[in-house]
Amino acid sequence: MIKVGIVGVGFMSWIHYLAYQKIRGIQVAAFCSRDPKKQKGDWRGIQGNFGPPGEKIDVSKMNVYATIEELLADDSIDMVDICLPPAMHEEATIAALNAGKHVLVEKPIALSTKAAKAMQKAADKSGKLMLTAHVLPFFAEFNFALEAARSGKFGKLLGGHFKRLISNPSWLKDFFDLEKVGGPLLDLHIHDAHFIRLMFGMPTSVSSVGRMNGDCVEYCTTQFGFAEQDYVVTATSGVLHQATRSFTHAFEIHYENATLLMDFAVIDGAPVSSMPLTVLPRKGKSKQPKLKSTDPIDSFVAELKEVEKSILTGEPSSILAGDLAVDALVLCQKQADSVAKGKAVRV
Repeated sequence: MIKVGIVGVGFMSWIHYLAYQKIRGIQVAAFCSRDPKKQKGDWRGIQGNFGPPGEKIDVSKMNVYATIEELLADDSIDMVDICLPPAMHEEATIAALNAGKHVLVEKPIALSTKAAKAMQKAADKSGKLMLTAHVLPFFAEFNFALEAARSGKFGKLLGGHFKRLISNPSWLKDFFDLEKVGGPLLDLHIHDAHFIRLMFGMPTSVSSVGRMNGDCVEYCTTQFGFAEQDYVVTATSGVLHQATRSFTHAFEIHYENATLLMDFAVIDGAPVSSMPLTVLPRKGKSKQPKLKSTDPIDSFVAELKEVEKSILTGEPSSILAGDLAVDALVLCQKQADSVAKGKAVRV
């Protein structure tokens, strides 16, 4: 049984907590929070953009701490799940690794490549795993696309376009602050940057155009360059000031023998699937494949089962490994550089 300590109690830790309840080999044995109400199990104030709102949970069988230092001193904890704001990831991750704990850290891995590489160095020195919670590849539609690429089911990859947009997140404090949250590129687009890295390998260049919000890129479209000349990959991501559509993500992925389409949005508070995952074969009629569960919580269950597998085998995950998270961070930063300079930037 892998015993987990959750650091920070907010929306993502609540979603992780729900997912852990569905995995036999992992137990939430502890958590830390500075909030006295949350320490007593009152998580009812937690809300997010998917999943159920927080509830009152039973903490009688958990060790509850006010600080991360207290939690890290708990010898019963095997892994620490860090759900703190991005600016705090580096310090918390390194402290956990130095305390002999495996680490799952929420995305983005950090707000700078310097911090991310320091975290990697600490993981290498400790001999413990540092995994980053990039959950997108475990969402059913994206998982189907990734498995098709890895298996060659539709022939070789040729490219694709990815879209991820939100309305202005006025409820999220410091969203456009590069020193605290990182803005749309690091909070939002990094999902697709990581997925593009998984699907196509590391780009060699990026060419981005976009709009700024102060010194932060608010919205941009990027053309990714690759050593593989056949790849044509683009992505659009960011904030549009249109409250009625709070979220949308979509893709069109091109393989040699098929194209995959998907388009989902939340409009006026309701989910709208304008294009369920659809396969357009090179020949014949389109079809909509049967997917694994499309419940977002189940995507996190799949992610955490991958974490469990990595810890039990001692092998870094081919999806959640820290080096992939660093690459995604690098891509986002290079895109910001490209917008600022108004020209293509080498990666």
